[in-house]
Amino acid sequence: MPFIKMEAGKMDQAQKETLIAGFTEVASATLGIPPEAFLVLIKENEMDNWGKGGRMLSKVLAEQKRGN
Repeated sequence: MPFIKMEAGKMDQAQKETLIAGFTEVASATLGIPPEAFLVLIKENEMDNWGKGGRMLSKVLAEQKRGN
């Protein structure tokens, strides 16, 4: 059973459904394997669990929103 995994920040249900359908469609067409064979996992992470440039991503993004 083919397995596709994506890690990202928080998403709403519609975004997850779109990603799952899209990943499955592209992988199925590319590999010639029926869509029913694929398992897709979306792992959501809090922005405090990510780091960029030695700083928590939540702080980096907050500063970008403020225009700093």
